[in-house]
Amino acid sequence: MKINIINNSGLPLPQYETAHAAGMDLRAFTDAEIILKPLQRMLVPTGLHIELPIGFEAQIRPRSGLAYKHGISIVNSPGTIDADYRGEIKVLLINLSDGDFVIKNGDRIAQMIIAKHETISWEPVEQLNETARGEGGYGHTGK
Repeated sequence: MKINIINNSGLPLPQYETAHAAGMDLRAFTDAEIILKPLQRMLVPTGLHIELPIGFEAQIRPRSGLAYKHGISIVNSPGTIDADYRGEIKVLLINLSDGDFVIKNGDRIAQMIIAKHETISWEPVEQLNETARGEGGYGHTGK
């Protein structure tokens, strides 16, 4: 699949880092270092605009290494980019650690996965089919 992209950052396009990776790394596009203080959240620009086909979304997810090593995550994880959005992709990062985190131009800050989705219509009914689980919700298995 080919997707139209505008790259205003001058940085490399998102790419798969390994042969079977699901996500492509997104890079920060900034003129100066960004200091993300503990518990602070910030929209970090990427300089990228994409044109997704109808029926697809881009999911923006945390990078596992940043989450594990530095406590950096995404507030609305996964973030969703809809097929009709044409604005700049920005990543809503949060620092969940107890120390400052520095973001420099070109740093890999998140990953993006392109996924197919369905558009549904609701069918109002009076009753749903029974299952073995039934209404068992949070913690229903006792673990």
